[in-house]
Amino acid sequence: MAITFSLNSLSKIPKPSSNPKIKIFNLLTTPSKPFLKFPPIFKPNSLSLFTSITKSHPNAKPRTSTIRFLFTGIVEEMGEVKHVGVSDDGGFDMKIRAKTVLQDVHIGDSIAVNGTCLTVTEFDTQLEDFTVGLSPETLRKTSLIELQPGSLVNLERALQPTTRMGGHFVQGHVDGTGEIVEMKPEGDSLWIKVKTAKSLLKYVVPKGFIAVDGTSLTVVDVFGEEDCFNFMLVEYTQQKVVIPLKKVGQKVNLEVDILGKYVERLLSSGFVDSIKGHDD
Repeated sequence: MAITFSLNSLSKIPKPSSNPKIKIFNLLTTPSKPFLKFPPIFKPNSLSLFTSITKSHPNAKPRTSTIRFLFTGIVEEMGEVKHVGVSDDGGFDMKIRAKTVLQDVHIGDSIAVNGTCLTVTEFDTQLEDFTVGLSPETLRKTSLIELQPGSLVNLERALQPTTRMGGHFVQGHVDGTGEIVEMKPEGDSLWIKVKTAKSLLKYVVPKGFIAVDGTSLTVVDVFGEEDCFNFMLVEYTQQKVVIPLKKVGQKVNLEVDILGKYVERLLSSGFVDSIKGHDD
């Protein structure tokens, strides 16, 4: 019988081993939600997992030159989680059932899963599924640790030079999570209010962009005293993304607009003052 528990506390990653193809990390667990399942040979208080960087696959194709790690926030399809946790070979990964994102997939491609940029390590076009590896930092920063077999996830392939830009520039680097505190319908649309940390909220502005579970959305209002912001989903969007399927109290992955971070960095570095000095 498998041991069921979730991982809420992760230890620091030690220095890589001498073997360049293997990474070793420890996961210290504090059981809370019964989502992730592990074989009974693993003890829930301390896990040492070995994950391969890249696995060979008979369907692997030569890679062509593409832009990697950049997305639009326009979800291509919703996939279904088939497995998440420790794999048969001792790794820690997630297998997802999908169709659209498999049309031109290659080993090493980047696919955003609920807004998290992950690398394809295996795929099978006949079984219509692909596998991605999960690192300790990914589990710390995102809500992916709450997923279980049967969960639906937003999927988007990395942007290519010929791709039409329909959303905004999304890196797939989740900044943190937020908690859904209110879901209120208005006609056929849906208002959603999310609470997040002040360190993230400072980058959120009314009518600005934000990626919620990898979905490019426009912020309507920011409620500083509540540490919240809200947005509205039209009927079409509700049918294409996983956000409406969640409930109040559940987490969502958040990636703020990168432009806000660059502006903050420039201001803190004295860039503006240096310009003024030249003008004087």
